[in-house]
Amino acid sequence: MMRVISANLNGIRSAYKKGFYDYLARADADFVCVQELKAQEADLSDEMKAPHGMHGVWHCAEKRGYSGVAVYSRTKPDAVQIGMGVAEFDREGRFVRADFPGLSVVSLYLPSGSSAEARQEAKFRFLDAFFPMLAQMRGEGREIVICGDWNIAHQNIDLKNWKGNLKNSGFLPEEREWMGKVITQLGWTDVWRTLYPDIAGYTWWSNRGQAYAKDVGWRIDYQMVTPNLAARAQAAHVYKDEKFSDHAPLVADYADV
Repeated sequence: MMRVISANLNGIRSAYKKGFYDYLARADADFVCVQELKAQEADLSDEMKAPHGMHGVWHCAEKRGYSGVAVYSRTKPDAVQIGMGVAEFDREGRFVRADFPGLSVVSLYLPSGSSAEARQEAKFRFLDAFFPMLAQMRGEGREIVICGDWNIAHQNIDLKNWKGNLKNSGFLPEEREWMGKVITQLGWTDVWRTLYPDIAGYTWWSNRGQAYAKDVGWRIDYQMVTPNLAARAQAAHVYKDEKFSDHAPLVADYADV
């Protein structure tokens, strides 16, 4: 079995204080993708760079305390791609890819557009730039898993209050249409929704009100995979026994080749 975890940490130093490092020791994952490091490389401790002996590769944002992604693996990757090759977003540390024999693992942090109109415009620019990258990766003939916070709830089932969010970032018609094209036109598979068509699977909850306690959540963290890898997906779960951030880890298990 191959276990893959995706987790938006909303600050790796904060998440480690809340037990994420200990969780990784128990989780028995082959690959761990994290987002929102909110740290510069110099801020990362040895445990954050290589938890429990895993090999780590990361892409930090230039801005302090902002964004950043990482991939951890049991073995050292054959090749690493840091960034998308798009300066606007590479400054923000949103993409890192690690290649292994027969498999590539990507940690992705897609921009949020909720804070301001300018950020929503940046989000649309990201979608325009990332779509051809997704097409190119699908054409490589490799098995690929793209883990991360996509900041888009695709369907009504993917958020509790969908009627109240039809005009809000993360559930805009254009964003949902884009996600649909990733699946239908490019052939990527949304592992959770394929395994569990009728289970919401929320992974993020607002800090406002009692959203977490009442499970008023959004499913915006995904493992998008190539079809052959999707066929090997056996089970998945959202880990909520502990709370490391405003997101919960998405864990998926795949049969070995």
